[in-house]
This record gives sequence, structure tokens and C-alpha cells, in this order.
Amino acid sequence: MKTAEAKAKSLFSYSRSRAVNFLFKNTLLLIALSIFGVTLLIAVELVIHSRLPIEKFGLSFFWKTVWDPVNEQFGALPFLYGTLATSGLALLIALPVGLGMAIFLSELAPAWLSNPVSFVVELLAAIPSVIYGIIGLFILVPWMRVLGAPYGVGLLTAGVLLAIMILPFIISVSREVILTVPGTQREAILSLGATRWEMIWVAVLPYARSGIIGSVFLALARALGETMAVTMVIGNRPEIRLSLFEPAYTMAAVIANEFTEATSDFYIQSLIEIGLILFLVTIVIHALARLLISNMSMKVKGRS
Repeated sequence: MKTAEAKAKSLFSYSRSRAVNFLFKNTLLLIALSIFGVTLLIAVELVIHSRLPIEKFGLSFFWKTVWDPVNEQFGALPFLYGTLATSGLALLIALPVGLGMAIFLSELAPAWLSNPVSFVVELLAAIPSVIYGIIGLFILVPWMRVLGAPYGVGLLTAGVLLAIMILPFIISVSREVILTVPGTQREAILSLGATRWEMIWVAVLPYARSGIIGSVFLALARALGETMAVTMVIGNRPEIRLSLFEPAYTMAAVIANEFTEATSDFYIQSLIEIGLILFLVTIVIHALARLLISNMSMKVKGRS
């Protein structure tokens, strides 16, 4: 009798455990899938609230260069150009500097220097963007005037300021990724007579390549969406000029500057469509980054 009762309790306990596990698993699955739901909801809301310019301009909104709220003629190309140009300049400046500092801090610097510098780098990532904007306005803009920029503000100024802002992301993430490379891998290449630089180039960087690329695209995401700091130093002129010293405009900056001043529904919805384009650009870049990282990971696994 006791044996049957014990078996019944054991069966009940097992069934309850399976039910709890099933509930826990599916709850977490729903939470994970909610990310897709939130993303889709944002996209749908942006499309719905930019219906008027989508119906009037269609795809020509992407390459029209006129931004005239008075006559309700709107085009996103100057803002798309300004966003991609400033972000590209920022990466071009920050990537070699950030990667070099990450390698130095993780492979070459002594602990008494590496730890304090790494702490300061992480602090720089937490500084609000408006503080960077003030620094750029009062320090960087006068320097640019000395270099030949007629106004001091412009694409190059915004690109340099963005490079300073995204530098901590590249340094901190790349450093952490490099530190995860197994020590045996370093010792193996050094035992073959390789120099310190050869060890870093052959054994460390290929192993950490996916993580480094991830840090670059994380920094790019920060650069694409930056608003206040760029608004303060880019000049806010919706024109496409080849000179890096000329003022320009970005998608995030025009939304921040003009949304509260928009007086008509068509004007407001045109700004929302700018936000939709920024949303799409961010998704495309992140998708390409994920594809690139996945391909590199598969190649590394195939070689091993």
C-alpha cells in the first residue's frame, strides 16, 4: 500500500515538474518572440503615421533633395547623406585608434596602467551626449575654423565628435573579446619563435575577429542614432555638399529640431517618415553585421 502511494506521489511530482518546465519554457519563448512583436509594432506605427508623404511622394522621397515645409515639398536624401557621411567618418577615425588601444590595453600594457585606463574608457561611454555636444561646440568648432572650415561646424566636425563618442565602445568591447582568447593559443605561436606582433596578428586577432566586428557595428549604431551632440556641431543645413567643411543635416537631428515646430499633419508625417527611414537603415546595417559575423564564425569553425 505504501509502495503504491509512494509511486503515486512520485508520478504526481514528475507530472508537476514537467508542467512547470513546460510553462517556464513557453513563457520565456513568448518573451523572446515579443521582441519581434515590438519591432513590428514600431514599424507599423511609423508607416501608419507617415501615410500622407508615402502616398504623395512614394519612393521618390528617398532621393528628393528639396526640404521646403512652406510649399510642402519634402525629400530625405540630404539627411540620409548627412547621417551616413558622419557615421562613416566617425568609423574611419575611431576604428584604427580604438582597435590599437584595445590591443595595447589587453596585450602590451602592464596591469597598473591597463586597469585604470580601461576604467576611464568605460566612464567615457557613460557621458551624456549633450556634454559631448558642448565640448564640441566650444573646443572642436574653434579648432575646425583654424583648419579652414569657414563656419567651424560641418560634416567633419560632426564626424570627429562622433568618433570621440564611439571610441569607448570599440575599445571596451574589443578589449574584452581579445582577453577571451585562450592563453595556450598565444603560447603556441610564441613557442614557434614568433614575435609579439606576429602573435597578435596571427593568433589573437583572427580568433577575436567576430567580436571586434560586433563592437564596430555597436559603435555604428550609436553613431547613426546620435542626436543632440551632432545637432550642435553639424550646422543643420539640408544640402548635399562634397566639402567636409560645409554644414549638413542628419535624420535624427532634423526630427529633434523640427518636430515641435511642425504645424501641419503633412509636415509632421514627413518627419515621421524620416524616422522610418532611419529605422530601416539601422535594421539593414544590423542584419548585414549579423550575417557577416555568422559567415566569419562558420569559416573559423570550418578551419578548425
